[in-house]
Amino acid sequence: MKKMLSPILLILTFALSAAGHLLHWNPTLEFVLSAISVIFVAGFLGRATESVAHYAGQRLGGFLNATFGNAAELIIAILLVKEGLFDMVKASLTGSIIGNLLLVLGLSLFAGGMKFKVQRFNVPLAGMNGSLMIVAVIALFVPAVFLNTHSIEGLQIDTLSLIVAGILIVAYIAWLVFSMITHKDYLADPVETSHAGAAAVHGAAGATSGSAEMSPPAASDTAAGEEHAPTWSKGRSILYLVIATVMVAFVSEWLVGTLDTFTTQFGLSELFVGAFVVAIVGNAAEHSAAIMLAMKNKIGASVEIAVGSSLQISLFVAPVLIFVSFFMGGLSGTMDIVFSTIEIVAIAVSVFVAKSIIQDGETNWYEGLLLIAVYIILGVSFFMVH
Repeated sequence: MKKMLSPILLILTFALSAAGHLLHWNPTLEFVLSAISVIFVAGFLGRATESVAHYAGQRLGGFLNATFGNAAELIIAILLVKEGLFDMVKASLTGSIIGNLLLVLGLSLFAGGMKFKVQRFNVPLAGMNGSLMIVAVIALFVPAVFLNTHSIEGLQIDTLSLIVAGILIVAYIAWLVFSMITHKDYLADPVETSHAGAAAVHGAAGATSGSAEMSPPAASDTAAGEEHAPTWSKGRSILYLVIATVMVAFVSEWLVGTLDTFTTQFGLSELFVGAFVVAIVGNAAEHSAAIMLAMKNKIGASVEIAVGSSLQISLFVAPVLIFVSFFMGGLSGTMDIVFSTIEIVAIAVSVFVAKSIIQDGETNWYEGLLLIAVYIILGVSFFMVH
């Protein structure tokens, strides 16, 4: 009965959220129902991703989660681009980047650190992620500086935005080739290799010690055995991952549809709503998956989800949206890559803090707390903007 409760709540909350949207219920009630539904759908997506990660490995599993988690946000952003709401799109992209680097990563490090004193992951991977984050900041910073200090306008801004967007997309594709193909072993998480070594040592010890065979398995061994026996098969895991992503896309769209009324009713600025409310909703899937993996000492996958998702937003999703706006050719023209000073500062601060914390390849709960503290500081600052 307990196993059936979660799927029942998932379907029930999703159905109520759909009914509220289609039947045009009270916007506040729609918002609440959609927010509750997002929690259950995100949990479903987290379980599916964890199962897929078991078959694909931590790095590829983390990449898949970041990609599927950002699918909902990309769909929402394309709808906003179609309506010409470029400022809201940029604010949501900013919120997604800082949310992943500070909130998702911070909660993951904190939750994992409360259970495990120190968690380790690949140092070269941390260094490469840090370098890529700096490239993303440069790509946002340079066009803004040139726009504000020189007479670049109109067609020149669009041309510069398209060129920078194209370079970022190429850089991201090259990173995927580097990390997933040519240097896959170099960037492998040390936990994965240590499990294999530990298994070999454990096997050797069992062969030389007769009493070891009679002793009960240790708690860690039991946990490892459970981890290697996922509930779902490979095919079912992939199917559920796709279904969960589609559900997240629908629920997120319904939730965003109520934000106009929500913003007006509570007197919130468009910048705050885009950077925090929309971003938190869009990243709900990553939140749950990253935290669950960190609490199972799979910190490499958690970092890959949080940092990888942030990199995917800045190096791929944002540039793709610029090309989408160009090809749509709407009344508002092409969305440029020039972010506001507040947005650039927020992203730069997030990158600086996140890079300084993950660069040594070791994490603990206090470092997670520091990331959360910076996120709250930025949140309060954005809230004060009108």
